Amino acid sequence: MTSPRDPLTTTGDEELGRLLRGYQQDLAELEGLRDRIAAVKGRGEAADGRVVVEVTQTGTLAGVTIDPRAMRLGSEQLAAAIMEAAGRAGRQAEQEAQDLVTPFIAGTLLDGDRADGTRRR
Repeated sequence: MTSPRDPLTTTGDEELGRLLRGYQQDLAELEGLRDRIAAVKGRGEAADGRVVVEVTQTGTLAGVTIDPRAMRLGSEQLAAAIMEAAGRAGRQAEQEAQDLVTPFIAGTLLDGDRADGTRRR
């Protein structure tokens, strides 16, 4: 009786071995990309730098810093400054995440650019 073979072994098949090594390399690169995207944080400022907000690429607040001088703005203006800084931080995080992903999807069906230079919608 023979023992079960590992389906990922490529004993004697060079082409299959090459394809499997390529797949394993692609998988490792995607795992690294996932980790780098998870670490993305955007930073935004408002009220002349007196309000600073950091967000993750999902938009979750990661930090808020309010300079004591910003307290003179009043509650409505301070709230608006926080929202402005958060919006800027979110856009920065989104752009950074997009910049990380773009090389991986260029030329694939996930790429928003067509071969003729127009953009998919």
